[in-house]
Amino acid sequence: MGTETVTALKAHLAINVKNLERSIAFYRKMLGIEPSKVRQGYAKFDVKNPPLNFSLNEAPFKERGALSHMGIQVGSTQDVLAIRNRWMRGGLMTRDEMNTVCCYAVQDKTWVQDPDGNEWEVFVVLQDNLPAKQAATTSCCAPGCCAPAEPAETVESVSNEKPL
Repeated sequence: MGTETVTALKAHLAINVKNLERSIAFYRKMLGIEPSKVRQGYAKFDVKNPPLNFSLNEAPFKERGALSHMGIQVGSTQDVLAIRNRWMRGGLMTRDEMNTVCCYAVQDKTWVQDPDGNEWEVFVVLQDNLPAKQAATTSCCAPGCCAPAEPAETVESVSNEKPL
């Protein structure tokens, strides 16, 4: 057996939703695109940036599952704010966590919640690989877990890619 190189085309994420139409309306606003496929109990969004095959599966359930949250990392605080502003213009309720320590990093982020309670964040890492003593002591990265950080001496963004 030789080693073969596989080029991944995009990640796939499928979530269960209680009400497909309500979730489609939310994700149209959040992603800023139309679904590429809608069938009974199913919808697919073919997200170009970041590359993602994102699908909604209508299924009955009582509570949220074991999923913590989902997120999109962007290159700058300006990108975070641009997406937040687009979400707000679309009528979505946002929650900001700026200059917060989470996951052993200083981050700026904004959050939205879909109709089934699934949390999404858009974030930029400003300072990474903090020592354990500087990191939040709560379970990260649940929304609201992050504590305001001390002002970062250096601000480094990890990517220059354009957001959604």
